[in-house]
Amino acid sequence: ERSPYPYSMNWLECFRNPELAAKIYTRPFHLVDVTVLDDDEIMQHRRMGALTLLMKHSRSRDIMLQMDRLVQLIQTSLNEELAQVLFHYLLNGSEHVTVRFLQTLAERLPQHEGNIMTLAEQLKQSGREEGIALGMAQGMERGKLEGRMEGRMEGRAEGRLEGQLEGKLETARNMLAEGMGFQTIMKITGLSEEQLKKISH
Repeated sequence: ERSPYPYSMNWLECFRNPELAAKIYTRPFHLVDVTVLDDDEIMQHRRMGALTLLMKHSRSRDIMLQMDRLVQLIQTSLNEELAQVLFHYLLNGSEHVTVRFLQTLAERLPQHEGNIMTLAEQLKQSGREEGIALGMAQGMERGKLEGRMEGRMEGRAEGRLEGQLEGKLETARNMLAEGMGFQTIMKITGLSEEQLKKISH
């Protein structure tokens, strides 16, 4: 199966100075392309299984198909803190997560319902606020109904982008607190080194 991951699988090539990295780490350490892993194999990864599953399917249009597996991994492998990190990654790592998905997840994970519904409400509220503002401006030109519809869609997109950045920063803070390296955090979150340096002080 051909992978959509366009980069080298040699992790030493991820460093600015691969030769120095090779000296420090003594031999190449190959990264795993999660997009080609079998979902059943991912289920065996316990704590990392939930994040791995999300990383694999975060770009999928119907992430709802992974609900059963995701719920099982969260229930059996994650404590409250790790579940919270996962929920932020879920909201910020996929453009296909909807309020409906989060509501279904909250129903299936009642012990995490408060955290999940807070994220769902943030998603709805940011879309609502931006949508109303944009909808009113466009409604003057195209009519109220058409303007509101477009404004809400664009507002949700803008609100989601702002929320995604906040979530990425929060996830990065948690990863830094767990001792993860900048390069790994940059790969997972998509944040720049400069952004990480700002939040690490």
